[in-house]
Amino acid sequence: SKLNMSVTPELKTMEVLMFTRQMALLLESGTDVVTSLELLEAQSENKALKKILHEVVADVRSGQPLSEALSHHKRVFSPLYYRLVSVGERTGTLEVVLRRAADYIERAYVTRKSVKNALTYPMVVILVAIAVIVIMVTYVLPAFVGLYESFEAELPLPTRMLLGFTRWSQVYGKFVGIGVLAAVVAVFLYTRTPTGSMQWARFMLTMPRIGRINLLNELSACCRSLSLLYGSGLPLPEAMTLIVQGTNNKAMRQAYSDLQQAMIAGAGLSAPMKRNSLFLPLMVQMTAVGEQTGNLDHTLTTVAESYEAESDDKTKAMIAMLTPALTIVIGGIVGFIAVSMLSAMYSIFGQAF
Repeated sequence: SKLNMSVTPELKTMEVLMFTRQMALLLESGTDVVTSLELLEAQSENKALKKILHEVVADVRSGQPLSEALSHHKRVFSPLYYRLVSVGERTGTLEVVLRRAADYIERAYVTRKSVKNALTYPMVVILVAIAVIVIMVTYVLPAFVGLYESFEAELPLPTRMLLGFTRWSQVYGKFVGIGVLAAVVAVFLYTRTPTGSMQWARFMLTMPRIGRINLLNELSACCRSLSLLYGSGLPLPEAMTLIVQGTNNKAMRQAYSDLQQAMIAGAGLSAPMKRNSLFLPLMVQMTAVGEQTGNLDHTLTTVAESYEAESDDKTKAMIAMLTPALTIVIGGIVGFIAVSMLSAMYSIFGQAF
């Protein structure tokens, strides 16, 4: 069955979070799985989730484990989620696993939302600035070009520069637009090739400023997931399979896959990490400590918290630097246009009278 496409990602995440927390509470209070699911289905206000829970109840009643019933709805419950539920069923700690899963979902959601909120203002400023400049160059300035030329007066340098740019954009603007669009399409098509997609993935992790933030987010998600899976009782090689499936970055997927192969060969976790520069020193050192002390899930949680804090600080610092820089650039462009037009008027009136 498919999830109703009208459900937004934010709503879906919060619905899954609330379902997970409530399911854990009901199980902790001694309610059995089927009764818990039926109670949550009855009280759910989201039609899509209600329909899914109805199908999950039917599957569980027919004899399927809860994890298998959830796995039929991959658009809502990720492989990591239903594998965790499977571990909880095997170990008899389903309510504990669900509580951990809810904490994991909430942290991931809060992190994503904070980054999204931080980027909203600069993006709005950029879009408004582009719209204003396009409107001025396309509609406002061409009207003044004819006006200024009709006076045949000597115009100031800023005005001549602005009029020259306006004429040039009228003649060549379309070609520049087509060229930029062609370049974007060419880059996009190249990133769909095996070599191009790997280079793009590595670039997204190594580019100045943003690359470090992307890498920190990838590694913190990996540490959180590994801590959650391993701490719930899933063997590390199996946990790494879910980590490999869970990332969208091809370079990280390759790094995790290599790490998994080395683990299966008996090399442990921290030793093969050292051989790949994508795994940062703190993660390697803390993983080694966790392996030596048998406390790997706690040390990985510590690394995740450290990387999340660093990523948050770097994101806020970048936004704090970007916002005034954008304001200065946009103010400079608009100010130059205003000065050019006003100085031309003063010049024309001065020469006419």
